Amino acid sequence: MPHAPCPMPHAPCPMNTIHPARITKVLPDSIAAEIGFEAGDAIVAINGTHPRDLIDYQFLCADEVLELEVLDATGKTHSLEIEKDYDQDLGLEFETALFDGLIQCNNRCPFCFIDQQPPGKRTSLYLKDDDYRLSFLYGSYLTLTNLPEREWQRIEQMRLSPLYVSVHATEAQVRIRLLKNPRAGQILQQLKWFQERRLQIHAQVVVCPGINDGKHLEQTLKDLASFHTGEVPAVASVAVVPVGLTRFRPPEDELIPVTREKAKEVISQVQILSQQFRQKFGSSVVWLADEWFLIAGEELPSESEYEEYPQIDNGVGSIQLFIKQFATVAAELLPPKVYPQRKFTWIVGNAVEKAFQPILKRLNCVEGLEVNMRALCSDYWGQTISVTGLLTGHDLLLNLEGQDLGDGILLPNVMLKNGESVFLDDMSIEELAGKLNTKIFPVGGVEDLIKTCIFNVAQV
Repeated sequence: MPHAPCPMPHAPCPMNTIHPARITKVLPDSIAAEIGFEAGDAIVAINGTHPRDLIDYQFLCADEVLELEVLDATGKTHSLEIEKDYDQDLGLEFETALFDGLIQCNNRCPFCFIDQQPPGKRTSLYLKDDDYRLSFLYGSYLTLTNLPEREWQRIEQMRLSPLYVSVHATEAQVRIRLLKNPRAGQILQQLKWFQERRLQIHAQVVVCPGINDGKHLEQTLKDLASFHTGEVPAVASVAVVPVGLTRFRPPEDELIPVTREKAKEVISQVQILSQQFRQKFGSSVVWLADEWFLIAGEELPSESEYEEYPQIDNGVGSIQLFIKQFATVAAELLPPKVYPQRKFTWIVGNAVEKAFQPILKRLNCVEGLEVNMRALCSDYWGQTISVTGLLTGHDLLLNLEGQDLGDGILLPNVMLKNGESVFLDDMSIEELAGKLNTKIFPVGGVEDLIKTCIFNVAQV
């Protein structure tokens, strides 16, 4: 496909080394299992091409005939040919999605969570991801400030859409001030680039009071909504999120926390614009993260207002969706009684304490089941209002040590780092369970929560 040159200046092109794709799991009854692949083996090349990442791997493996160069766990190289159906998966999982390394962030955003952590923790906590490939694969947000020409070409040629973009402001000087990067001022040109190629983004705006709020926020949302046109809108959706600050943030960051009054102001401002967009586009386009309503002490919007939940991973409608899913699954799975009797302590952030009361009440309607909710704020981060995902092992130990926790703790796994059994403060759930002298039951969602209450599964 011919590529029209992008009109924007680009970041330097880092030449990362491509490493063999190390296999961590071979799915049973798969092509790879039949051939004899084992964890520890690595894919070096597919049809003569060294895959840079999981995107390359998936694209190259779509062919019906594959010639693989494989490095086994002993360091010996093998060549083999595979014939399969088009698009049939081999059944392999890898230790990372990026075989040539992470594209890291080159901005210095004062609200960056990475810079608001204490020193001395594991290295992975300080890696600043700004990689378009992780955005495409997993929905992580990037800023588009660090892409050389070849990466723009790849996005276009491989149709890597949608991507998730941290916009924050569309006015050049405001965005440059926020990201501390002169390339940040190119965002409107970049959005036009996506529009011209019928590629999509989901946008994020983190509101920092005194910097990108008020008239700047209005301009940003109107600019973004102007790209919500055509059969394939370049801007598919926008999430407006309050800035989150911790006690570890740099003292010179010029940021101030979102107050109850500011939250009410932003809610009113965004809801007026959303109504205008609904009349014009047939969609709200812009949504407020649940946190705004929790900070303001206002009722959450109704479940129907979130349309298809395009920004669910940004905390937009997640509470209402959780409540809806709970009602559906509870009607199917929750029995009238359980035996033997059991008692659990359910940990949540205090931001959702009020919203989750109907769930707590329904669980405790089951005869023989007692669930006590402990809604905590985070002493570790220095927050008086905390979402569940930011609670740490330190917070649980501080609030629960020496208490009757029943048969164990129901622990939402959003508190754990990237699916590992480790909190954001580096404490493991095994260490916490030992210090609290109790069992810990990580739960991944509504069904996990209910089944754990009924069957006591997946304890640590």
